[in-house]
Amino acid sequence: MKFGLFYEHQIPRPWQKGAEHKLFQDALQQVELADKLGFDYIWEVEHHFLEEYSHSSAPEVFLAACSQRTKQIRLGHGIVLMPPAYNHPARVAERIATLDLVSNGRVEWGTGESASHMELGGFKVDPKGKKEMWEECTRETAKMMIQAPYPGYDGKHFSMPPRNVIPKPLQTPHPPPWVACSSRDSLRFAARYGLGALTFAFVDAAEAKFWVEEYYEIFEKECKPLTQRVNPNIAMVSGFSCHENEETALARGLDGFRFFRFALAHYYYNGSQTPGKTDIWKLYKQSEQDPAEARAGIGTPEQIREHLEIMENAGVDQVVFIQQAGMNRHEDICESLKLFADKVLPDFKARDIEHSTHKNERLADAIHAADARKPELTSHSEIPIVDSYPILKKKLEENVTETGAEEMSEDGKKFLLSIEGGSRQKT
Repeated sequence: MKFGLFYEHQIPRPWQKGAEHKLFQDALQQVELADKLGFDYIWEVEHHFLEEYSHSSAPEVFLAACSQRTKQIRLGHGIVLMPPAYNHPARVAERIATLDLVSNGRVEWGTGESASHMELGGFKVDPKGKKEMWEECTRETAKMMIQAPYPGYDGKHFSMPPRNVIPKPLQTPHPPPWVACSSRDSLRFAARYGLGALTFAFVDAAEAKFWVEEYYEIFEKECKPLTQRVNPNIAMVSGFSCHENEETALARGLDGFRFFRFALAHYYYNGSQTPGKTDIWKLYKQSEQDPAEARAGIGTPEQIREHLEIMENAGVDQVVFIQQAGMNRHEDICESLKLFADKVLPDFKARDIEHSTHKNERLADAIHAADARKPELTSHSEIPIVDSYPILKKKLEENVTETGAEEMSEDGKKFLLSIEGGSRQKT
């Protein structure tokens, strides 16, 4: 089993001057440390307007910074919002490919349709059509990353003419695709489309086995890929705080994990938000918390190992730790990461090779069959020539024909010559 870190960039109120700057700098240091300690992934969300819960609105910028501070850790979009009002498919393809190039091929391409009314309403995305938007845009973005040129598309939710979308990613045919899953139904959906399941459902460790087995059974029997490669993987999120003393681990991590879940519910289920005003941290502190709530990966190294071994035996491919949450301190996070890497990680690393080998043997035929069902790459019978400023060009050509070039302005002559390939001068 592999391990990742999950970043929302949470900043509960009250906000102090320089808080966002410190948060981002601390996160970069944590990622750099995780890379050295042997963690496998980091996952960075894309959210907009979700005050306190997530200040991560430009994940590609943060991940690019991480790429230059690290050497081996995988850089995961967890996830890119795919409805075109958020991100045009061509812009997604360009950003994913560029990040893949600057990171030497370490990108994981997570996708999602978005869910919160705060975000959907802010970008005027119709909630009824967002699943269709995700499907259409994800399928076409994958094609853009491998076709030269992309032959264009006239769809329901976005259209564009033939263009060569550049650059192309280092990984071929494109980085591994994932989709956000918040329920067992969405996990089934991921399996049918051949996408990695980035699961945010906080599945109980004992229940994980049923989720995992169903995902792989569906993948083997029904997979019809949405993109140009399959990625049969299941990642599940977990709280995290590791300390030799159980009470210290709980004191440092449980409150942050609870706030994470409270703020998630606030924006996605039962809260009301006045932009720039509502204090979610205050609401959280006033709320009643279930003392018996599952604490997942929060505890001593031995307790965390026990929790993770259940996930490992269930066949989970990756556990993603939510360690930067609520008021969790940077220093405590780093201490937890070091202790986990020293006391827990090595055993799982050693067994991961065996797990990967067994999984690859099981899925070899299913992957081969799924690859044969990938979406066909569309083609254009004739790629049209695109003139620079075609109307102006036509007028300039008519002017030359009717009056002679000597009557044109000097700027007009230079511009026409540059269009015709006779000059490289700027106009």
